[in-house]
Amino acid sequence: MKRASITDTADFSALVGQEVAVSDWLEIGQKRIDMFAESTGDHQWIHVDEARAKAESPFGGTIAHGFLTMSLLAVLFESVVDLPASGMGVNYGFNKVRFTAPVRAGERVRGRFTLKNAEDLNPGVHLVWSVVIELEGSEKPACVLEWLTRRYP
Repeated sequence: MKRASITDTADFSALVGQEVAVSDWLEIGQKRIDMFAESTGDHQWIHVDEARAKAESPFGGTIAHGFLTMSLLAVLFESVVDLPASGMGVNYGFNKVRFTAPVRAGERVRGRFTLKNAEDLNPGVHLVWSVVIELEGSEKPACVLEWLTRRYP
């Protein structure tokens, strides 16, 4: 794990080009997958039918939704980056997203966050993050993406 503490939006400019933080490992269990399926209505059998997935899936069991893996960005980021208590952050979108390896139920992932760009908004800052969601025990990551966020004082 690698932590970062950022006290002011102006601090981001000094971090451009650096790996800012690496989260702890987070298990994606079947219960979390089922809850995501319920909340999104995506009940594809490769995610929720353990018996069928074990028998028919090339993955040998159920796998997390790609969007579930991606949705963990906030919790992975906030677990290792301390931001000012006052202020607000918003997701602004994505430039690129690739789901490069399946995450089987029970496997663990972590986020590796590199700040690619910081643009002053006056007030606030527009941030471009290069993120790799690593899959424990695999050379291939679960997801690679370019995440756009904005932070306001």
